[in-house]
Amino acid sequence: MLLAIDVGNTNAKFALFDAEADAGQPLTRWRIATDDRRTADEYMVWLDQLMRIEGYDRAGVSAVIISTVVPRALHNLQLLAVKYFGVDALVAGRDPVTWGIALKVDEPQSVGADRAVNAISAQAVEPGKDKLVISFGTATTLDHIGPDGAYMGGIIAPGVNLSLEALVAAAAKLPRIAIEAPASPSVIGRTTESQMLIGVYWGYVSMMEGLIGRMKNEIGKPLTVIATGGLATLFQEQVHLFDRIEPDLTLNGLMHLYNQRGTDKQGGGV
Repeated sequence: MLLAIDVGNTNAKFALFDAEADAGQPLTRWRIATDDRRTADEYMVWLDQLMRIEGYDRAGVSAVIISTVVPRALHNLQLLAVKYFGVDALVAGRDPVTWGIALKVDEPQSVGADRAVNAISAQAVEPGKDKLVISFGTATTLDHIGPDGAYMGGIIAPGVNLSLEALVAAAAKLPRIAIEAPASPSVIGRTTESQMLIGVYWGYVSMMEGLIGRMKNEIGKPLTVIATGGLATLFQEQVHLFDRIEPDLTLNGLMHLYNQRGTDKQGGGV
């Protein structure tokens, strides 16, 4: 089996794949809060219990691949692979799993690993088309992926929870609320909580409508819009926004990256 690990700013996601398959969905997946101080031993205590609960043996893991936007978390995850699985972890973007797609931006070295992996995964599910990948995480990113899989650039905006946390932190009398789709389509709230929820949720929908529309106009070609990330399903009822929702886009991208290792790569930047 392949253990794929994607470390974001908020959560680290772990998934098991059939290492012999060319592609496919994860056999299982788990997530844990990102903490760059967490040791390899702590990861393994948590991971070993979850694997046993779902009937998997760590001896069956033959490869590990890691994508991270938190550099300080990498060392302990590499140690996890060596100490407990007996393999050297592959790191997304480094030999022998360099991207294999062109990064057509001014600073290709600054493209986040998650965004490059998402581009690879989006190309696998919608080859030959212009794509817009929207990832709902700590930040919300919108990325244009060309018909050949090239990363063409994009947008970074504050994430849904980040926006809500900033609002609560800056306004002393506002309560903490859980983000969810409002029960009513009305945009006139009658309580403080409902007004906050309307502002965050419908404000975000409006931002998505505006940014997607502007990107479509600028690109000037049909776009397949793919949503991913932990909060993508929050907006699943807004069917006009997305063509498809792929919750495991990044993890699946790591599987594709693992499968293409050692092949001839285009490399990073033109």
